[in-house]
Amino acid sequence: MLERQAGKLQELLLQREIEQFLFEEAALIDERRFKEWLDLLTEDIRVYVPIVRNVRHDQAELERTAEFRDTCWVDEGKETLRQRVQQIATGLHWAEEPRSRTSHLLTNIRLAAISPDLSDPQEVQVRLNFMLYRNHGQVETDFLVGKRFDRVRKVDGAWKVARREVHLDQSVLLAKNLTSFF
Repeated sequence: MLERQAGKLQELLLQREIEQFLFEEAALIDERRFKEWLDLLTEDIRVYVPIVRNVRHDQAELERTAEFRDTCWVDEGKETLRQRVQQIATGLHWAEEPRSRTSHLLTNIRLAAISPDLSDPQEVQVRLNFMLYRNHGQVETDFLVGKRFDRVRKVDGAWKVARREVHLDQSVLLAKNLTSFF
């Protein structure tokens, strides 16, 4: 029984550690500390946002565009993310001048898989719900809502995001652009 309780405690501590990591990552984006945010991403990071389609109930597998096959909203690696951060920093990025104000709200954070195991977690699959609020200029307001499927990996003893798949709940995006980071 003690062993089972110790395992549960380990799991709770890991849950809290991952939650705090994700909250801090979101805060860096919202505070526009993009260079520091980039340091929380692995070199092989992939951010993927498929397009949502309205389909019949018996065609659920077609609801989102397929990775590596169909068009998507976002498909970026570390170099593209670096370039976007550099472009925003110039002040010449038309979609981010004036700068957007964002708030990331993260909830329902769940650890879906831990590898190799709980005693030595090196990679964790995380599922969560999010809302990204963006205000730009005086009247532009966007709400992006959905689910995230993150993979976080320990690199040199620190957690980093290795993959982020974002499932938006909207099938039509009313935002003028997708310059915000998820």
